[in-house]
Parts: sequence; structure tokens; C-alpha cells
Amino acid sequence: MIQILISLGLLVANAVFVALNVLALPGNWLMVAATLLVAWWRGGMFSTATLVAIVVLAAAGEVVELLGGTMVAKRAGGSTRGAVAALLGGIVGGLAGTFVIPVPIIGSLIGACGGAALGAFLAEKSGGQAPRKSLRVGMGAGAGYMLGTVAKMIIGAAIWITIAIAAFWP
Repeated sequence: MIQILISLGLLVANAVFVALNVLALPGNWLMVAATLLVAWWRGGMFSTATLVAIVVLAAAGEVVELLGGTMVAKRAGGSTRGAVAALLGGIVGGLAGTFVIPVPIIGSLIGACGGAALGAFLAEKSGGQAPRKSLRVGMGAGAGYMLGTVAKMIIGAAIWITIAIAAFWP
């Protein structure tokens, strides 16, 4: 009975952690940390293969998210400065969108994409780029951030499902 309660608690916590990905927070890594903590506490609850798999998935999620925003911004002609500004703008925008657009997850995602677009646009514009090119880079960064975040959330869902199966299937 205690095993079922621990498993359910872990799955609820991990569901919250998946949602944190929208805010550009390390939700997948929080799932990994929580699962590793439970595995250590309840020795043998998860196999080594399961633990390795979720770590690999979390690392892949970070790579996909990072490449999503920066690759599209770069492809649109953006600089490294624009890519960094897109990343920071995405974090600030995600937090702001959570409060300005109070629709769970949607507000955060819209804010993050808008923040990434605005950050890249302002960085490129202040770096001397033409307004039209700066706008193209900003729009690319916003779209790329959206794609990267959605991909990271899909990977987060895969981690959650992997943990759910492993928690209840001996």
C-alpha cells in the first residue's frame, strides 16, 4: 500500500514538473531528481535501465529546447547575441505570461514565445541590424522557442510515462 501511495505522489509531483517546462524551468530534471530520490529511498523501485533512460531523455529535451530557439533565430540571420537575448526573453516572458494571461500553460507559452521574439528583436536592433531583419530574427526566435518548448514537453511526457509504467509494473 505504501508503495502505491509513494508512486502516486511521485506521479502527481512529476506532472507539475512537466508543466514547469513551459516556464523555461528545468521540469524534466526535477522529474529525474524526484525519481532518483524515490529510487534511493525505496531501493529497487526502479531499474538502472529506467533511471538511465530518463536521464538521457532529460538531456535530449534540453538539447532540443536550446536548438529550437537558437537554430531558427540563426537561420533567420540572427547573431549569438540575439540567440542569448531570445533565451532570456523567453524565461522572462514565460513568467510574465503566466500572470498576464491567466490560462494555465497557454499564457506561459504565449509569454515565453513573445519574450523570445522581443528579446531577439531588441538585441538585433540594438546591435545595428535593420528593423526588417531584426523583426525576422525575432519572429524566428519566437517560433523556434515554441517548437523547442513543445518538443521538450513531449519529451517530458515521455519521461512521465516511463516513470509511471516503471512505478506500477514490477
